[in-house]
Amino acid sequence: MAVKIRLTRMGAKKRPTYRIVATDSRRPRDGEYLELIGTYQPINDSAVKINEEIALKWLNRGAIPTDTVRSLFSKAGIMKKFADSKNEKRG
Repeated sequence: MAVKIRLTRMGAKKRPTYRIVATDSRRPRDGEYLELIGTYQPINDSAVKINEEIALKWLNRGAIPTDTVRSLFSKAGIMKKFADSKNEKRG
């Protein structure tokens, strides 16, 4: 099973909010997901809430983030922590 970390759309028409979720890549965009990681509201000054512990857990398990999620994780510093933990395991 290929797991991806991606956005699912919520909210009203022209007022989107997104959930950041870990899901099987074969499922539909707004379908069932494995675990909720956080939320993202692009209209509300890019309000982002991410549970860092869960995000790192899925990244360590091999989940692949989409480009948008990777950007959100980078801004939150999660991708740097993931890279550092990966380097510690090697060294």
